[in-house]
Amino acid sequence: MDIYERSLARHRETRGKIEIRSRMRLESQDDLSLAYTPGVARPCEAISENPAAAWDLTWKGRTVAVVSDGSAVLGLGDIGPMASLPVMEGKAALFREFAGIDAVPVVLDERDPQKIIDIVKAIAPTFGGINLEDIAGPRCFEIEDALQDIGIPVLHDDQHGTAIVLLAAVMNAARVTNRTLGQLSVVINGAGAAGRAICRMLTCTGQDPHCVPVGKLRICDSKGVIYPGREHNSPIKEEIAQITNPEGEKGTLRDVLNGAHVFIGVSKGGLLGIEDVESMGHHPIVFAMANPIPEIMPEDALKGGAAVVGTGRSDFPNQVNNVLAFPGLFRGALESRATSFTSGMKFAAIQAITSCVAEPTAGLILPSPFDRSVAVRVANAVAAAARADGVCH
Repeated sequence: MDIYERSLARHRETRGKIEIRSRMRLESQDDLSLAYTPGVARPCEAISENPAAAWDLTWKGRTVAVVSDGSAVLGLGDIGPMASLPVMEGKAALFREFAGIDAVPVVLDERDPQKIIDIVKAIAPTFGGINLEDIAGPRCFEIEDALQDIGIPVLHDDQHGTAIVLLAAVMNAARVTNRTLGQLSVVINGAGAAGRAICRMLTCTGQDPHCVPVGKLRICDSKGVIYPGREHNSPIKEEIAQITNPEGEKGTLRDVLNGAHVFIGVSKGGLLGIEDVESMGHHPIVFAMANPIPEIMPEDALKGGAAVVGTGRSDFPNQVNNVLAFPGLFRGALESRATSFTSGMKFAAIQAITSCVAEPTAGLILPSPFDRSVAVRVANAVAAAARADGVCH
């Protein structure tokens, strides 16, 4: 059987990927009295007297909700909440495996942004953090922005997790090609959630003061290069236009790719050919992250002269995988009892990921997703940044 049929069979065999188990022994009347009535009244009273005690007396301090409406599932699109549940269970399994965090899938049969905001606010007391997942733009931006003051950290991983790992990859690829970020001319194709977050990271918009912007950045969508005042620009694309493309260039993806040093694809497969990479600047860097088919296959990018190639797939070198970021991000936030994710925390995660590869090479610019030390290093860096930024309980 191919991977899809094997996965279907495995899911049917296990009936999902996660389960809940008691952390207390329940073998005697005394055990029941401690875990439930009457003894449970005392921790309830302690939390009533001091709500912060919930972080120590319940699962709040080690649990994240993975919230989705199933409207933008990677490679599948708008499949709805029920069909997205296997993905959210998978995310929860990754949280547990790589960071020791318990995560609960919460799929919502709701598309109204304000109602989703209200639902998340209502369930927030149960959790120490909220991971927003596979929610389509532009409502994903509205939802995340509105949840930044609920007292626990909220992160839309499709935006920030992708941007963090991608920027770490760009930094190490720049080292391989003996360039600084400030010397790079970058083209992004795809102006959705990931494209916007990457754009903000690469321009240091709202980022840590230690962030270094790339030298030049243009971003494209299906209609070509985004520039200020372009007809049919959405508010998000107009925001992008204000922080990129300072010369106001117009034209197609191929027009601006000519002479560029870095291509970042967060769009759809099969957009580029060998000749497009050949048109890029000296020692081009290509991150073709569309799944399952990249914007250009790695072998073709290499034939075009690419010095470094990365994809979103696990069967090629240099996989740009969010699992390098989100487990450590949330673990660090939970350990420090952070109330939100700051730009400093995100930048600390980037630095931690890059440092996991001491001597990057063309075939190794990011650590393996199975390197268990990555989440620990990211968590420690993020927790320290949270304390430095003063966002801890």
